[in-house]
Amino acid sequence: MMHGVLPEPLLRCENCAVRNQAVCGAMDAQQITRLNAIARRRKLVAGQTIMSDQDKAEFFANVVSGTVKLTKTMPDGRQQIVGLLFSPDFLGRAYSPNNPYFAEAATDVEICCFPHDAFEKLINEFPDLQSRLFERTLDELDAARDWMLLLGRKTAEEKVSSFLMLLARRSLLINCAEPQTPQPSQFELPLTRTDMADYLGLTIETVSRQLTKLKTRGLIRIVNNRLVQVPDTERLAAIAGQDSDAA
Repeated sequence: MMHGVLPEPLLRCENCAVRNQAVCGAMDAQQITRLNAIARRRKLVAGQTIMSDQDKAEFFANVVSGTVKLTKTMPDGRQQIVGLLFSPDFLGRAYSPNNPYFAEAATDVEICCFPHDAFEKLINEFPDLQSRLFERTLDELDAARDWMLLLGRKTAEEKVSSFLMLLARRSLLINCAEPQTPQPSQFELPLTRTDMADYLGLTIETVSRQLTKLKTRGLIRIVNNRLVQVPDTERLAAIAGQDSDAA
C-alpha cells in the first residue's frame, strides 16, 4: 500500500511509532479505519491538565510520547502521585462514568484521544480490542502490587533504583532494543526531585542522596539535571532487588 494515497488520519496511524504496542495493535486494517474515524491527536506541554479525577469521563487516550503523571485527590485537597504512564500506555478506564484519577502532562506529551461513548462502542464490537484492554488492566494490577511492595518493604536505595529501572526499561522498549542484558539505557527524568520523593514515599534529601550514591558507584551517570545514563541495567536491577529482564 502506497502511503501517498492514504487519507491523512490513516497515514498518521500507519506511521505511529507505538501502534503495534498500543491497544489498537490488536485491530486489523478495517477496524483501524473505524478507530481513525473517531481518533484525534493532542499535544500538551508539561504541567498541562489532561483530565480531572471525578469529572465525567469524556475520552480515553493512548500515550504516543512523553510521560503522564497520575494523582489522586483526598477529601482535604491533598494529592498523592499514584502512577506514571508512558508510551504506549492507555489513559482512562473503560466502563466508568468518571475519570479515575487526575492526569497531568509531566513532560511534553502527545496523546491519541478517543471519545468515551464511541470508543466503548468499538470495545463491545471488537473482541480483540476488548482482550487487549483486559490484558492492560491485568498489567496495571501487577504493577500496582509491585509498587505496594516497593513502598512497604524496600529500602530507600532500592526504591530509587527501582524507579530508575522502570524508566530504563521503558526507554529500551520505546527504542525497540533487544531484550538482552546487560545493556545501556539513557532517558530523561520525567519528574522533579519533589515529585520523585512523593512518588517513592521519601524525602527530597533522601532522593538526592541516593542519586548521588548511585552516581558515585558508577551505576548511573547524570549528564545534566534530568538526563540519566545507565551503563549496565543488570547491575542496577540487582541493587533494585529485581530480575534484570523483569517486565
